[in-house]
Parts: sequence; C-alpha cells; structure tokens
Amino acid sequence: MNRTILLEQQPKRIVSLVPSQTELLFDLGLEDEVVGITRFCTHPLAWHRSKTRIGGTKQLNLGKIQSLTPDLIIGNKEENDRTQMEALMQSFPVWMSDINSLDTAFEMISEIGNLTGKTEKARELVYSIREGFSHLTLPLISRRAAYFIWREPWMVAGNGTFINEMMMCCGWINAFQEVRYPIISPEALKMASPDIILLSSEPYPFREKHFEEFRDCCPNATIQLVDGELFSWYGSRLLHAPSYFNKLLSAE
Repeated sequence: MNRTILLEQQPKRIVSLVPSQTELLFDLGLEDEVVGITRFCTHPLAWHRSKTRIGGTKQLNLGKIQSLTPDLIIGNKEENDRTQMEALMQSFPVWMSDINSLDTAFEMISEIGNLTGKTEKARELVYSIREGFSHLTLPLISRRAAYFIWREPWMVAGNGTFINEMMMCCGWINAFQEVRYPIISPEALKMASPDIILLSSEPYPFREKHFEEFRDCCPNATIQLVDGELFSWYGSRLLHAPSYFNKLLSAE
C-alpha cells in the first residue's frame, strides 16, 4: 500500500483482524502479545475462547479496539473494510497484507515475523510450506474446475485470487478467469462446462444436499465438497494444504 510503519519497540499489544493471520501469530509463539482478534478467528480454539473479540472482519468494533491500546494492528486489504482501516490508521500503527499468491503469502509470513521479533520461526514456517508444496502429485492431464464460494446467487473464485493460485497448484485450470469473484448464472456454468465443481465450506457452507442443482447444469462433472480454509487461508494453515490437496487429487 506504499505506506511505512514505524515501531519504536517490538510490539507487546497486537490486534489481528484476519483469521488466517491470527493463526499465524499463534504459530509464531505470540500468546502474550496478541490481545484482540475477530469473532471469525476460530483457530486456535483456545484463543477464540479467551482473547478479546473486536467484531467481524468487515464490521470491527472500533471502540473496543481503541480500549485495547494496541501498538500494532494487522489487517488485510481484501478482508477488512477500507474506511474502518483508515480510521484506525489515524491512531495506531496498522500493517496491511495483500495476498493473491504463494509468494505474497511467504512475504507476509516473513514480514510479520520481522515485525514481531519472530524472524527465525517465520523463516522455518516458510521453508516447511515450500517443502510441502514441492511434493504435490499433479494430475497428468489438467482439468477445468469451478470453485464456488457462495449460493443464491452463485459466486465463484476467479483470476487474481489466492484460491485461484491454490487451484493452479493442484494443476487445475480455472473455468472462470475474467474477474476475481464473478456472480454466475446456471447458463454460464453450462457454457463453462467444468470437469470438476468444487463446493467450499466457507464462506457459504455447501453440503451434499446442494449437489443436485449443480448436476442439473453439469451432469458429467465431478462434484466435491472442499475445505475452504485450506484453499483460502494464507498463513501457517498452508502447512496442511499440500497433504490435503494430494488426497483430493488422488480421489479424482
């Protein structure tokens, strides 16, 4: 965002506004330093139960954040509301990430490690994630896939998203690449004719009961329920993504 964050000392009171980055802070060993998280920060469960919750990612309780007197706030360009973030920037150091690829995820992990005095631990995490992704077993033939994140209306993950990056890592070709999160019609899905339809567990909680409406459009497509966290969380959750992706690919 072309901003400079100046910290007079290593932060002791951190507020995290993004679930995947909250989990990263935990895995970096910042138990005492993190004082506030969102209600969507469900990992780790112990933090979800014990840390002060400061609203949702796009509906922050600015007064509660103010009361925590943070010396560092960590947010994300896509997941947080711009107006609210600009308001927080008037009073506190706010560090923002902007993630759409593995490389930018690695940069984020490294920079948060540097900011919080956990440089070596962050370096170890990046190394382990890289190693895991190097052992993905890709299909011999690339198949076209559509990744659904919402229902009524149907919305899919398109080009320029982190989900799209994970799909490419699996060797799939995204059937919808025009915009980042297009709303599509049944007719558009029929025309795209994906080989695989991926129904995410978040933000919309797809279930097997939804399969039939997709079969009506694409009777020959393989339909799979997938763990949305492992496709869209770009922090230390990436440690678990490669083994999960290998299981998905072996089930095709």
